[in-house]
Amino acid sequence: MMHSRARRPVFGDIRFVIGVILVIVSVAGVWLLVSSSRQTAPMLQTTRTVVPGDTIGSADLQVVEVSLGALGDEYLAPHDLEPGSIAMRTIPEGELLPRSAVGDAADARFTTIVVGSTAVSEGMTAGTKVEVWHAPAQADGRAYDEPRILVGDAVVVAVAEEDGMLSNSRTDVELAIERSAVADVLAALTGGDAISLVPAGAGS
Repeated sequence: MMHSRARRPVFGDIRFVIGVILVIVSVAGVWLLVSSSRQTAPMLQTTRTVVPGDTIGSADLQVVEVSLGALGDEYLAPHDLEPGSIAMRTIPEGELLPRSAVGDAADARFTTIVVGSTAVSEGMTAGTKVEVWHAPAQADGRAYDEPRILVGDAVVVAVAEEDGMLSNSRTDVELAIERSAVADVLAALTGGDAISLVPAGAGS
């Protein structure tokens, strides 16, 4: 007597097919992940330290190929930079150009002013955050009152020491300060106050 061949359960075939599909999906996902991580896009990178209020131009930037993935929208590509754009904060040399750090000149909170400081810390360069301290001159013109903070969040734009016998070791420093502080700084300068620059936080 002949026996009919045992039939494989349909449920087993379905599980096999599902397993094959899962393997294929997994392999495809890994391939897509690796492929996307290898994809690069041109982005803007600073070639110098840019301080608040600086106009950002081609001379300050270079184009680099980077892979940012989902973070790509947070930085500027070459075609994204509008003419006349300015820095809204300090952008160190070699940093990719963040969208959040670039704005329009009409929105600028900062402007630059030159102060003659009798005290400048060694190594102070463009981009250094400083506090501006001042000591008002007393009525006799031979002494100064107790020093106090005039501006708490200035940024150094450039440092240029004066030459000559009459310089009295004064250092001219160009600072980026908020526009709201300009009047106070100008009043201190015209009033003959002694101005000192201290790295931010060092004098507090």
